Amino acid sequence: MDQTEPEIIKSGVVALAGPPNAGKSTLLNTLLGQKISIVTPKPQTTRNRIAGVLNGNGYQIVLLDTPGLHRSTVLLNKEMVQVALDSLQGVEAVVFMVDASRPFSPEKGRGRGEEYKAYLEEVKSPAFLLLNKIDLIGKNELLPLIDFYSKLYPFKGVMPVSALTGDGLDQLVKELVALMPPGFKYFPDDVPTDATERFLSAEIIREKVFLLTGQEIPYSSAVLIESFKEDSQRKLVEIHATIFLERKSQKGIILGRRGDKIKQIGTAARKDIEEMLDCRVVLHLWVKIRKHWSRDQRFLKELGY
Repeated sequence: MDQTEPEIIKSGVVALAGPPNAGKSTLLNTLLGQKISIVTPKPQTTRNRIAGVLNGNGYQIVLLDTPGLHRSTVLLNKEMVQVALDSLQGVEAVVFMVDASRPFSPEKGRGRGEEYKAYLEEVKSPAFLLLNKIDLIGKNELLPLIDFYSKLYPFKGVMPVSALTGDGLDQLVKELVALMPPGFKYFPDDVPTDATERFLSAEIIREKVFLLTGQEIPYSSAVLIESFKEDSQRKLVEIHATIFLERKSQKGIILGRRGDKIKQIGTAARKDIEEMLDCRVVLHLWVKIRKHWSRDQRFLKELGY
């Protein structure tokens, strides 16, 4: 029996890297036309590497959204940075993103430049620099940035873009496709990510914690899916998830008065999970204290970091 040979297309892997809150997750979601990575205004929202699959006419690019590159002594943060640095290896290209709307001066640039240069020394593939959030600044503000970063590292190209509006992204895709070697598809066309529904559900819950609580709560929280049960006959998924915090004083904040805050988090998360799974979801949330979990190597592995 004859078997159809797999189609040879342009395919490869591209790492999205850069400092926290540069817009990497927004870029991934905009390119894919759907939400794969959670997004909040707070830095260091992304903690894991997440792959998104970009399909087009004659190409497939696997985009790796990575945690923000930053200096820290906290074990969780150090693990996050290592995940990002590891993702720079063995890829066809790297997209290094920075927030162009951040206040810039030669003095601030020098310190920032030294830090970025250390990260870029890990890059062995062609690298593009994306100056993101150009929708928030004037065109005259771009020239000093382009000049600064062009002297910092031999980028293959420097592109002003807006990950939010999509401005400049067509050119980025065109440049990336040109670098992809001939090969086969990594994923079927209907698979947008390598992340499991269980993992994405935990991320959605964590996103709501970030968005609906303030101060230190988001950075002291972690989400673990205890059970994920599918009932195909009832078109229902029942999820039990635990939100871990580091201090007892934080529990009352996340529960809220008469449980209002945890209900708000649960309702918002459930709606997004239902949209993702395209079925009814029953979500049970629990809150537990685990002191110094962000410094506990064994627990971090349990969480998948």
